[in-house]
Amino acid sequence: MTTLRIPAVYMRGGTSKGVFFEGKDLPRVHAERDALLLRVIGSPDPFGRQADGMGGATSGTSKVAVVSPSRRDDCDVDYLFGAVSIGEPVIDWSGNCDELSAAVGPFAIVQGLVPAVDGITQVRIWQQSTSQRIDAWVPVRHGEVVEEGAFVEEGVPFAGAEIRMEFVEPDTAQARVLLPTGSVRDTLTVPGLGEVRATLLVAGGPAVFVRADALGLTGRESLADLQGKRKIHAMLEALRAAAAVRMGLAETAEEATRLRPSEPEIAWVARPAAYRSSAGAEIAGERIDVLARILTAGRLNPAFTGTGSIALAAAAALPGSVVGEVARTLPGVPTRIGHPSGTLTVGAELTCVDGHWRFDKAVLSRSARRLMSGWVHLPSRPPALAPRQAQGQLWA
Repeated sequence: MTTLRIPAVYMRGGTSKGVFFEGKDLPRVHAERDALLLRVIGSPDPFGRQADGMGGATSGTSKVAVVSPSRRDDCDVDYLFGAVSIGEPVIDWSGNCDELSAAVGPFAIVQGLVPAVDGITQVRIWQQSTSQRIDAWVPVRHGEVVEEGAFVEEGVPFAGAEIRMEFVEPDTAQARVLLPTGSVRDTLTVPGLGEVRATLLVAGGPAVFVRADALGLTGRESLADLQGKRKIHAMLEALRAAAAVRMGLAETAEEATRLRPSEPEIAWVARPAAYRSSAGAEIAGERIDVLARILTAGRLNPAFTGTGSIALAAAAALPGSVVGEVARTLPGVPTRIGHPSGTLTVGAELTCVDGHWRFDKAVLSRSARRLMSGWVHLPSRPPALAPRQAQGQLWA
């Protein structure tokens, strides 16, 4: 039997892990590409373990990235992020993972897509699905990406080298609308829950924010607290799906659940308060500006996603938002987020022109590391997905 092997690099970016590919090594037909990548990750797996693939059976480890030389004059590489469903034959290409984005710059340098410059190498990244530019400053020594350092981020057990990233919204017609409904606060009607006030915005990625007390939650929930709580997860998914429809991301709530499980992300927020992190550390309320928990692909994230943190920082800077009701923030000062693993600081810049708010830029730091380089192996080339399963392709 003839087996198939494809060059790939397994990388950690922030608190996420994914398999990275160069675009030239994958099929050009999207349905064929997606079928191949699903098999690489080990999806769909009805047992939820991804035992026959590279996926880690969590939302933070079931991911792929495709990087190619950029078609744009103002960028070095084009980047696509795919959130791979564990139990369904679906890859959601519509958004981004800002955690995994930290690994794009190092990957581009290692693969020779961007020349290494000793000291700091700037990698200009174009996120194709979200039409957003990401500037990454990657430390380099003697032509090699530096991975060791003193930078510590909650949710990552070992220190690494700091990679600073700026997420810049293009000042063109491609710029996304910060408030897709035109309102800072919306009221969502959710079956079994009733009316819930929420802030729906697009910054980093689409996100919906609600107050924890509106859901009977505290904002201090841990993974153990929500383990097996099906009613809470069903409530949050119903709310997320209703937000997806209101934001124009899906036509129906059922479609949002089935075909767009990763966007929008849903987070609940509360006033700063002391709590114990998942590692057992005591987090004082004075160390944070807002308590927040975020659900990704139906599960409580063990830390807080990069896309979600950018959206939260933007919401905190937005007068009248649900986040602003509980967050302790000052204009121009980065927001300190208290999440299950500890704390995270993110800065966001907004401008208001003729009464309309727009997202300009977010700044955050992450680390990244190569975990493995070589080939991924498949027993054979999988058949192409049916058109319905290959939805969400936003690029040519």
